[in-house]
Amino acid sequence: MSRKYFGTDGVRGKVGEFPITPDFAMKLGWAAGTVLASSGTKEVLIGKDTRISGYMLESAIEAGLSAAGINVALVGPMPTPAVAYLASTFRADAGVVISASHNPFYDNGIKFFSNSGTKLNDEQELEIEALLDKAINHNAMQCVASEHLGKVRRINDAAGRYIEFCKGTFANDLSLAGLKIVVDSANGAAYHIAPNVYRELGAEVISINDKPNGLNINEHCGATSLDSLQTAVMVHEADLGIALDGDADRVMFVDHKGHVVDGDQILYILAQAAKKDGTLNGGVVGTLMSNLGLELALKALDIPFIRAKVGDRYVVEQLKATGWKLGGEGSGHILDLNYATTGDGIVASLLVLQAVLKSQTTLADVASGMSKLPQVLINVRLTENNADEIIASDSVKNAVAKAEQVLADNGRVLLRKSGTEPLIRVMVESTDPEMSQVQADAIAKAVSTAGV
Repeated sequence: MSRKYFGTDGVRGKVGEFPITPDFAMKLGWAAGTVLASSGTKEVLIGKDTRISGYMLESAIEAGLSAAGINVALVGPMPTPAVAYLASTFRADAGVVISASHNPFYDNGIKFFSNSGTKLNDEQELEIEALLDKAINHNAMQCVASEHLGKVRRINDAAGRYIEFCKGTFANDLSLAGLKIVVDSANGAAYHIAPNVYRELGAEVISINDKPNGLNINEHCGATSLDSLQTAVMVHEADLGIALDGDADRVMFVDHKGHVVDGDQILYILAQAAKKDGTLNGGVVGTLMSNLGLELALKALDIPFIRAKVGDRYVVEQLKATGWKLGGEGSGHILDLNYATTGDGIVASLLVLQAVLKSQTTLADVASGMSKLPQVLINVRLTENNADEIIASDSVKNAVAKAEQVLADNGRVLLRKSGTEPLIRVMVESTDPEMSQVQADAIAKAVSTAGV
């Protein structure tokens, strides 16, 4: 079984097509259950978001785990970070999240992790893949004897437990009383959790996109589509708006003026606040796509900044390697390892709200210390899957070198091949938008020519 179908980021795809079918999910549950049982696992906790296929896949995975002799605890619709927390709280040995995060409803995914919220180790992943291959291609799935089948229980107070955990990350001497907040739950896993967290901390909450029907998750709403939140903030004259994505591991803000505050700005706000409080451990980890404005703003505060490859797992790797605690992506995936082992949109939002309250100003004011540099992004589609060869070609390297010479300390260039399509992404950012466009066009032309 190819590791693109199971591994660090789990399985993801369109439901009904390989690999996301009920048969595949059952066999994956059995393979994972068999491997986990061999290392002493007795119970696995399963959570999901609100997309309609979650019910089907949940039942299939449950059947596979039970066939392997693993007990199952079901928590229903629940944010991805909540499943990581609850797996530990309820003493489960591992967790499963059924979600495709910010993707449309017809996609879904399956991800396994330990009860500490970390990925399974490489050895376990390889064992699972080997068994999964046998189950799919050689019909080798075997059920344990009847007396050893796993049992299933439903946990009814999971939402309340997670709400209390989130509230526990907020300073005891602060309150959200007096703040009017619009909350966009993306018709996703946090629809019944996020509004209650802010209300119970004292805020006046206007909740939108909180009526999931299985088909409307992330549909023109949430952290990936902020128009409805911006409109609601202005209409209700709110102090700010908070948008989560379908599984609530990402967060984006809108200030009282209707302006977006993205993940890079959130990192700046949190780093600045931690620096002021004396609680910042080391520096901040961003990604290759983090806006140069973040790097410059942190430099002005004498806060170290390093870039990881794009993807939250690479940010986590860098945080662990440096011993730092704070990192994230411009998309709103924010990690503070002081509070959670994975990106948690609600927790990150509470840390931002805490910083705003301590500043005794507004979200717009605390974000104003960072100026985002304009970015130009051009996707160059290739006729062949030879991105590495093109990026390494002399003509492209010369074009990049020339652009970097022109930009000097006022900008940067990034070339990335897509992980899913035959294309190269050309990104240029600088203090001069017109100069960025000229240099991006020149590099894109060189990439296109080299690909002929």
